[in-house]
Amino acid sequence: MEFESFIRGHEVPIRLGFFFGIFAVMAIWELVAPRRRLTQPKGVRWLNNVGLVFFNSFLLRLVFPTAAVGMALFAREHGWGLLNYFQVPYALAVAGAVIALDFFIYLQHVMVHAVPVLWRLHRVHHADLDYDVTTGARFHPIEILLSMLIKFAVIVVMGPPVLAVILFEIALNATAMFNHSNVRIPAGIDRALRLFVVTPDMHRVHHSVEDDETNSNFGFNLPWWDRLFGTYRDQPRGGHENMTIGIRTFREGKWCSWLTGMLAMPFVGKISDYAINRRQWESKQ
Repeated sequence: MEFESFIRGHEVPIRLGFFFGIFAVMAIWELVAPRRRLTQPKGVRWLNNVGLVFFNSFLLRLVFPTAAVGMALFAREHGWGLLNYFQVPYALAVAGAVIALDFFIYLQHVMVHAVPVLWRLHRVHHADLDYDVTTGARFHPIEILLSMLIKFAVIVVMGPPVLAVILFEIALNATAMFNHSNVRIPAGIDRALRLFVVTPDMHRVHHSVEDDETNSNFGFNLPWWDRLFGTYRDQPRGGHENMTIGIRTFREGKWCSWLTGMLAMPFVGKISDYAINRRQWESKQ
C-alpha cells in the first residue's frame, strides 16, 4: 500500500513522464526505421494532431478534475464495486482489474464502430490520412468525454484498486502510442509480441479504408480479445506498404489534417450504417 500511496501522490508527473518519454522514443524510431512512406505533410499533421491532444487534456481537467483515479478513490471510500465488496488478494485484484479494464476498452471500441452516431465521433481518429505516433491520441473531444464517463461507470461497478487504475492509464497511453507508430519491426519479433501486446502491424490493419479490415483488430493494449471474439485479422490484403489509410468519405486535408475540420467532422453529412465485421469486399468476389 505504501507503493500505491507513492504512485498516487506522484500520478501526474509519472504519467507525463511516461507520455513524453514514450512519445519521444517512438518519434525517433519512426525516423530511423519507418514502416511506410508518409503521404501527407508531417508538420501540418503533427501540429494539428498534437493541438487536439492538448485541447482534449485541458477539457478533461476542466470537466473531470479528478479523472479516473479520483473515481477509484471515491468508490473505495464508499465501498462501491465488486472488488471493494468481496475480499480479494491485493495483487490479484490489481492484475484482474487491469485486464478487466482493458476488456471494457475493447468493448467500447467495438461499440463506437457499431453505433452510427458514435462512429461519427470516432471517425475523427480514423480519418487521419497517415499513421504515426500522433494518430494514437487523436480523438474528438466529445468521444474523449464519453469515454471518461464509461470508464467512471466501469470503475463504480468493479471497484478496482487505485493502483490498478493508474497502471492501466499509463499502459493504455503507452501502448496507444506504440501500436499507432510508423515503425518497422521484424516479422518474427512482431509475431511473438502480438501474443502479449497489440503491435503496430496488428493495429494498422484497423486503420485501412476497407470495411472488413477496419472492423477488425479493435484491441488497444492486450491482443487477446480480438482472437477470442473473432475480430482478429493477421495482415491487410494489400500489404502494409500498399494499404490505404483513412476512411473513404473524408480524404481532403481540410477535414483530415486541420484542427477545425476534425472538430467539425462529426456534424458533417448524413448518419449512415457502419456494421461491425461487414464482409462487403469478400461478398463481391
